[in-house]
Amino acid sequence: MGTARTPSADWIDEGLRALARGGPDAVRVEALAKSLGVTKGGFYGYFADRNALLEAMLDTWERRSVDEVLERVTRDGGDARTKIQRAGALTLSPELLPIDLAVRDWARRDETVAARLRRVDNQRMALLREMIGAYFTDPIEIEARSLLAFSTRIGMYFLAADPLDSADRSAIMARAADIVLGGSPGKE
Repeated sequence: MGTARTPSADWIDEGLRALARGGPDAVRVEALAKSLGVTKGGFYGYFADRNALLEAMLDTWERRSVDEVLERVTRDGGDARTKIQRAGALTLSPELLPIDLAVRDWARRDETVAARLRRVDNQRMALLREMIGAYFTDPIEIEARSLLAFSTRIGMYFLAADPLDSADRSAIMARAADIVLGGSPGKE
């Protein structure tokens, strides 16, 4: 009986964890093999080289953060507000957020990654435009509110300032959503 190979998904998931912890330079075959408790020889049964792994990692991140999110938002239904909140929660879940932030940092130094991030963010913005378009009709209004919603959601992870002592971050985000959506659905 031969030894079982470590599935390619395990290499990809470990690579994504390494990316989230230390950026693309932390994604090293030997380090991943050590983390997985295997030899690096099995890696080359799935990937031609480290670059192939990095590409597979970006494919996986994109699928999880766009395709799977959109599928779940559509499947679970609800009104536009519920869909926006669900998409934000899924996209920036504890599992995906560290990877998303690492990809954003990586994109600052790599044009190929920047193009991938642009494609992902364009898909996210398209969903926001569609959902916010359920409340507003003016294209400029829809774009401005979509930009505010997306920037608020992403920006809160880059802002170092503390909220007011009595403020609950979830209450603040709920109020921000109210502001973006105009307070009451159906009103412009």
